Amino acid sequence: MGNLEFEQLRPEFECAFNTFVQSSIPEGYGTMLPLISYHLGWEGEGAGHEAQGKRIRPMLLLLSCASGGGDWKNALPAAIAVELVHNFSLVHDDIQDNSPLRRGRPTLWTKWGIPQAINMGDLLFNLAFTSIVRLKQYYAPELALQATEILTNTCTLLTGGQFLDLSYETTREQPLEAYWPMVAGKTAALLSCCAEVGALCAEMSYDDRAHFKTFGQKLGLAFQVWDDYLGIWGDSTITGKSVASDLVTGKKTLPVLYALTQNGAFAKRWRQGAIAQGEVPALSEALIVEGAQAFVESTASRLTREALEALERTSCSGDGCLLLKELASSLLHRNH
Repeated sequence: MGNLEFEQLRPEFECAFNTFVQSSIPEGYGTMLPLISYHLGWEGEGAGHEAQGKRIRPMLLLLSCASGGGDWKNALPAAIAVELVHNFSLVHDDIQDNSPLRRGRPTLWTKWGIPQAINMGDLLFNLAFTSIVRLKQYYAPELALQATEILTNTCTLLTGGQFLDLSYETTREQPLEAYWPMVAGKTAALLSCCAEVGALCAEMSYDDRAHFKTFGQKLGLAFQVWDDYLGIWGDSTITGKSVASDLVTGKKTLPVLYALTQNGAFAKRWRQGAIAQGEVPALSEALIVEGAQAFVESTASRLTREALEALERTSCSGDGCLLLKELASSLLHRNH
């Protein structure tokens, strides 16, 4: 395959992704395309790399395939599918969270209304399965079916994680252990799917695929833990998100749930009710004093280490494997 670089994967994926979406809209329904293209960051004010997002999930899948000695270009239908599922979830999350902005631009529902945004989310979901079955153009039908089953099961976990996240909003407090099934479904399931399906597309052994699945799951957990960290201690000029929002909205993030187990000043104030914007700096400091920041940092580091250890147990090799490790490390050290 020659030398493999991130700069090679991203544009080729984006081209294939755009071509697939454009060609999949049935004749007579072309007026849906501007809405989908806007959400995916291809059109409209502010369109471009930032509006498209990091494309972490398809890159993870393609690199997992390359790591196992597979031709990553044959895995493009699966990579497109996981990115479509991810974007479906974002459209619906924005509605459920009443979020006016996504990646610095007005969300789909704020521009076209909730009914049409739901409709476009459904379209993205359907197109994901239209794409993944195209694996049969490059692989045995049995492999394409297995990849489809993995993605289907992942969508159930994704929905379960979102269900827990929404249900936790109705209570002021949750035990620390309640955090893990929520993020295992909401975030880790799809990253685990990417790594597993990528290894499947490389036609790796059953044991290797199981280790890749674990790698993706641990990486997904670390990704969410670090996202919780950035939600309180990140640089808002880089993340594009106020560091006050998680505390003001009462999100049950890992630092919050950990601090509640400490029963200190933070827990006392949290249990009294809604937090005002002006209280956030003092409460952020209280989280540091009570060990929440250190706990989150060490947890993210541990999970990233466990992810890389799972990868070391595979026959992962070559440029793809090096880039996969680089991607995993960069997710922990990212600032947005």
